[in-house]
Amino acid sequence: MHFYKDKKRHVITTQTKHKCMLDSCSYLQQEGFEVTYLPVKPDKLVDLEKLRASIRPDTGLVSVMMVINEIVVIQLVEEIGKICKEFKVPLHTDAVQALGKIPIDADKMNISLTEALDEWWWTRYGDKELDDSNAPTVGFGAACELAMKEMEYDDKRIRAMHGRLLNGIREKIDGIVVNRSEVNQYSRNLNLSLAFVEGGSLLMGLKEVAVSSGSACTSASLEPSYVLRALGVDEDMAHTSIKYGIGRFTTKEDIDRAVELTVKHTIEISMWDVEFSDEHM
Repeated sequence: MHFYKDKKRHVITTQTKHKCMLDSCSYLQQEGFEVTYLPVKPDKLVDLEKLRASIRPDTGLVSVMMVINEIVVIQLVEEIGKICKEFKVPLHTDAVQALGKIPIDADKMNISLTEALDEWWWTRYGDKELDDSNAPTVGFGAACELAMKEMEYDDKRIRAMHGRLLNGIREKIDGIVVNRSEVNQYSRNLNLSLAFVEGGSLLMGLKEVAVSSGSACTSASLEPSYVLRALGVDEDMAHTSIKYGIGRFTTKEDIDRAVELTVKHTIEISMWDVEFSDEHM
């Protein structure tokens, strides 16, 4: 945007975009650029007509996440790319959660800019000289090739694990709300709101399990997920949300242990809340 600042002063992104992009947009606004923050529809997908209507002659960039990991939805990047191509606007997409897990074709999707490496890689290798970073770069390419070959098998297996986790918790806990889209679902994360159980409290009891109460980049915040609030989830339920991660090495035993611990600590927290309320009546 700085490079094209004389002609392009407008950015389009979404309200559910990654925090680092929202912070970047906020910084640009302080410099006089304009930003349109598109809402998503009830199905959690970008409204393509609103996107089309938002593009202006001075629009310099459209930025969307390929996978919104908090609400486990895969955005319609190919359709978004077609609109961007029609208006000759560069499309940027965050593909960190997508690479090696869902099919990506940058040409077909008309992706101009993307990132597919998380903070760990950049912290470890990003500031090194090119010669020093050749080995991890080659290794990263080999890992991508392997992930492509095993993608279909991994997806089928992880979907089964996702169902086992969700059904196991639902069978033993009432008041479960699943924060997800009913279309284009991403099976590697499961985001639940547990009525009357504060997510942070449950998180403390699940140290054996790969869970969080929001995205990694907002983990230090006590505020409820801005992504869930942007989707219309009320503040109390957003506070109760907890997100499970399911990976290629997750086993049935891991899933069953996660269910066991979730049920155990949910019951303990609920009983403690009842006792605490009785003491202060």
